[in-house]
Amino acid sequence: MQSTARQAHRKTLLVFNCHEAWVYQLGTLGYNLDIIGGLDGRPKKSWDTQMRPLPANSRLITLSEAVRSHTCYYCIITHNITDLLDVKSRPEPRIMVLHCALESRLEEEKSGISPEELKKMLREYLASVGGHAVATSMFKGESWGLTEDVVPCGVDPDEYLPYSGNTACGLRVCNFIEHRRKILLWDFHKKAFAGIPVRLVGHNPGMSGVAAADNWQHLKILLQSHRFYIHTADPRFEAGYNMACLEAMAAGLPVLGNQHPTSPVKHGVSGFLSDDPAELRECATMLLQNRNLAVRMGQQARKVVIENFSMDRFGTAFLQSIETARRKRKSMKSSWQDACGGSGADNPLHYRTCTDVMQANR
Repeated sequence: MQSTARQAHRKTLLVFNCHEAWVYQLGTLGYNLDIIGGLDGRPKKSWDTQMRPLPANSRLITLSEAVRSHTCYYCIITHNITDLLDVKSRPEPRIMVLHCALESRLEEEKSGISPEELKKMLREYLASVGGHAVATSMFKGESWGLTEDVVPCGVDPDEYLPYSGNTACGLRVCNFIEHRRKILLWDFHKKAFAGIPVRLVGHNPGMSGVAAADNWQHLKILLQSHRFYIHTADPRFEAGYNMACLEAMAAGLPVLGNQHPTSPVKHGVSGFLSDDPAELRECATMLLQNRNLAVRMGQQARKVVIENFSMDRFGTAFLQSIETARRKRKSMKSSWQDACGGSGADNPLHYRTCTDVMQANR
């Protein structure tokens, strides 16, 4: 990966800011990064330094600056259909990163669009502009019917503090829980951990006593000190892990959650999985009473991340994704004006839901 990264020197990626922890990984690829901030529909208008510092070799720009920029970008990294439409006037290769399952997206938006209709629209649009889809897990790729390129996120265990687990308390990092109760199996979470000390961390307006970490260093301290981590998710809508869960495993925490076919946690080895709230509560109690058990299980969780979610693996795979996007775009270059509807003067800057996008493209 290092030799490839050196080849990327002085080339620039244009990146929409959506998921700071994921975007931060791009700083290891060796490119300069122009990161588009100030977008509508985001939790924060600017880069959220409580999540991550700005990645190396990056700067923040606005969408209008990105659209007008004279920089010849090596590739454009987008995160949803709206992002793709926002840069339809630009000629460069583009990637759409699939961070969430289609069913989860439709559930959050309470959209009346059928999954098949949205899948078809995305496939046709990507084909028309030579775009390339990259899924962050096979689960998410399968939900969209786009499994050609799956690049799981990378986590570097050496970035985290040595685990102590001295605080006899569980930890969960999650944003906007009330908006995502069904997806997160929140009622199950509450039943399973009733009476168990659990600290919630994240942007959750209206939830008393819950706040985001001050910054990434503060999050690392929380991961170092807490006894176990919690991840619950409905298998119909969400994968059995997310980036926060992998961070916790990399930091040496065992993980507790519901049974999920895509969970990286092995029951009784790197954590505990059960669909029975009472059983999961017993497992949590066991870990609270036995720090040494938590240490041993957390060591196994850390090994899972090292073996399956390394930064080298992410970097090598995503550099290949960029080259795939460039090949696809090159094949469409001659028909760019027709495929993208002319000069892009009608570029829609305000579509933020699946429904808006569908209506705009009828």
